Amino acid sequence: MGTAVTANVPLLVDAHHHVWDLSVRDQDWITGDALAPIRRNFTLADLAPEARAAGVGATVAVQTVTVPEETPELLALAAESDLVAGVVGWTDLTRPEVADTLAALRELPGGQHLVGIRHQVQGEPDPDWLLRPDVRRGLSAVAAAGLAYDLVVLPHQLPACAKTAADMPELTFVLDHLGKPPIVRGALEPWASAVRALAARPNTVCKLSGMVTEADHATWTVDDLRPYADTVLDAFGPGRLMYGSDWPVSTLAATYTEALDAARLLTTSLDTAERGEVFGGTARRVYGL
Repeated sequence: MGTAVTANVPLLVDAHHHVWDLSVRDQDWITGDALAPIRRNFTLADLAPEARAAGVGATVAVQTVTVPEETPELLALAAESDLVAGVVGWTDLTRPEVADTLAALRELPGGQHLVGIRHQVQGEPDPDWLLRPDVRRGLSAVAAAGLAYDLVVLPHQLPACAKTAADMPELTFVLDHLGKPPIVRGALEPWASAVRALAARPNTVCKLSGMVTEADHATWTVDDLRPYADTVLDAFGPGRLMYGSDWPVSTLAATYTEALDAARLLTTSLDTAERGEVFGGTARRVYGL
């Protein structure tokens, strides 16, 4: 699955990981045999040694469930951690009091670590969910609060993402996991054209994350990932790409170090400054870490 590469990158940032405790609440998306290995607790105490050993100096914790209680918990975790520098949380964008809710989150312990909002758009049956007037009102509140908006979507939802980014230049949109291309099938289109259309909007950024879990979990190689990484490198450029481990979902296909080494191998064509953007600079700038 690739050999280790020594990176010459200061203060590496892991811009996308999760934590959960099943005794606190269920993760109802972890179902079926394929996801069974991650149906257990994953805590910051589990992540921290691996991240430190890999040279990671800061991380961004990202929401996993659409309940209001999770975001305050992640903020509190960040307040007590010297590793978690940012939190991408959740709030119901369709409710009229979104602005007040975001302001209240900022007042909580760790509230200064709130850097973005995310919703499980990939689970919405309407491919144009982002175009709804109530959602757009919520996105405007996110922009007014100075936060970014993470897009977790499937390829067929990318056109709505591009239209929303075009209509809302005041908001920075961060595409998670390259928009989940069908790496396991080896198909590039129509994903590649759709992701390029999104990248044409200057207020968009992409996370170099989640690739190993979109590939064959048992047999993936760096070469399997390369056409997809090359597409977003060309479309967004290193100044609008940020690395994320997607731990612990990524453990379905790779160790923490293997996922990071794959990203390093996929970016060997970049110079030192460009790699510095992908592995830290972009995340620090976009999320204000």
